[in-house]
Amino acid sequence: LGQLTRCIRCPVAYHANDYCIPAGSVTLTDNNIVCPNHFTPRKGCRNHEHVNVSWCFVCSEGGSLLCCESCPAAFHRECLNIDMPEGSWYCNDCRAGKKPHYKEVVWVKVGRYRWWPAEVSNPKDIPENIVRMRHDVGEFPVLFFGSNDYLWTYQARVFPYMEGDANSKEKMGKGVDSTYKKALEEAAVRFKELQAEKELRQLQEDRQNHKKPPPYKHIKVNKPIGKVLIISADLSEIPRCNCKATDENPCGMDSECINRMLLYECHPQVCPAGERCQNQCFTKRQYCQVEIFRTLSRGWGLHCVHDIKKGGFVNEYVGEVIDEEECRARIKHAQENNIGNFYMLTLDKDRIIDAGPKGNEARFMNHSCQPNCETQKWTVNGDTRVGLFALTDIPAGTELTFNYNLECLGNGKTVCKCGASNCSGFLGVRPKNNPPSDDKGRKMKRKSQMKRKSQQEVIKEREDECFSCGDGGQVVSCKRPGCPKVYHADCLNLTKRPAGRWECPWHQCDLCGQEAASFCEMCPSSYCVEHRDGMLFISKLDGRLSCSEHDPCGPEPLEPGEIREYPPELMTTYPINFIRAAKTKSTTLNTTAVPQASSLPDAAPHVSFNVHIHVPG
Repeated sequence: LGQLTRCIRCPVAYHANDYCIPAGSVTLTDNNIVCPNHFTPRKGCRNHEHVNVSWCFVCSEGGSLLCCESCPAAFHRECLNIDMPEGSWYCNDCRAGKKPHYKEVVWVKVGRYRWWPAEVSNPKDIPENIVRMRHDVGEFPVLFFGSNDYLWTYQARVFPYMEGDANSKEKMGKGVDSTYKKALEEAAVRFKELQAEKELRQLQEDRQNHKKPPPYKHIKVNKPIGKVLIISADLSEIPRCNCKATDENPCGMDSECINRMLLYECHPQVCPAGERCQNQCFTKRQYCQVEIFRTLSRGWGLHCVHDIKKGGFVNEYVGEVIDEEECRARIKHAQENNIGNFYMLTLDKDRIIDAGPKGNEARFMNHSCQPNCETQKWTVNGDTRVGLFALTDIPAGTELTFNYNLECLGNGKTVCKCGASNCSGFLGVRPKNNPPSDDKGRKMKRKSQMKRKSQQEVIKEREDECFSCGDGGQVVSCKRPGCPKVYHADCLNLTKRPAGRWECPWHQCDLCGQEAASFCEMCPSSYCVEHRDGMLFISKLDGRLSCSEHDPCGPEPLEPGEIREYPPELMTTYPINFIRAAKTKSTTLNTTAVPQASSLPDAAPHVSFNVHIHVPG
């Protein structure tokens, strides 16, 4: 509810505040805007080119990626479990109309720089000289962390920052300087501040509006859907324990009831303890008293009204019991309609409990990497049912949590906000080990950390950008151990991705193709011991080994990865069949050539020679 402002060019409307109006909107009046959907990139403006990340948003690995046409998002088709689409493809967030907003931390791509953390700024809050810079509908200013510089950019060159991104290997790229480290630290702090503001604002709005949990139908037992069956065993098949009615606590938690040990619930007509049997929690629905409440950062939650002892039965997880086909259909529907809450729990290999549309209070129990409850699968009257049991003594008023142990679904990893000391940062990622408490343990921890650190210094991760042209996108990676370099297939003159253990051209001499011994650190030029003399130079400026094109002390040095372009009229085409293409365009191309194959006898050796093409100017 509230006042709406509408776009004059399309039928979209937003609440008239900075939290709802998308960044890049042009305000015309109090009730009229031009929304960012009407952005038109300027020809020749490099900062208006659409760029995608070189890793999958779900698994963080590279390879053949499905790239969104509207934002930098990229995914493996297998991670989304979809068929290869025809024509243009847009991610779920873009199809749902999700846009960047003011006071939001994002990753921004500028030219040859790595993805850099920044905050989306409102044009009302930035310096006047930045406002006067040329910008169009759909562009918004961002303030870079670390450098405090401003830039006007748009949706196709930014994606949202998530908790834990400061330590992400995909964002770090090759080499980290002090400015970038500072930017990561500032971004992490600012992200937490903005998250706290957003959560507090949401909590206040919910309380003001007396907001209730989302509607669902309360049920007491599982409801089968479609072809799914609820199993019911014959009394003769139900196991009988050895407890007696005269025992102090027959079939209780402290007893030696064989059924309880094997997670079988006793049947009232079979158990020798009769009415005194204490192992019928599911059948009698002996639940703990709980209350639904609104948490500060994780939506609705569940807390206990009274103390719960360790091992105590808290509640049963009930809902609609569906098969795998129905489960996939429901997940697909949720993704297409931008529904982010899932209540599905695996019952067995053929059945899943979905407590979304129908369930009980257990559906509100949040995830934690350090939970106080756990799920247990019990056999009740021949069928499998899921119960929630206390892992420790739980005082009254404590929030009840369990570890979801789920696989991530949708557009990417789901951030975990449990706040536990061993929090992994994302749902479905294994929690970190708790640090040992004794002195010996601390020494072992320090030792292991030092060992891991030294290993990280030796083993380099893959880079984000093509080493030949410097742009991101769909790349192929070198399979030589320790080599982090990636390339576009086009930059290598390849028509398809190389198969097997492919090694990049950085490891072969430009002149003879033998094993390279010296390399330019800023382009793929490399040379063997025999040919490296006079080809590479140690820069007087930064001490890096570089070829003549990239020597910063040279007359016209190129930036790392930059290629010197020449007008077509200055280039000459020679009718020679090259068997190994040059790695870069430069004033002199050194390569190996052979005569036409038809002119050689079957056993004739290849004849090698150097071809020098001198370009004027």
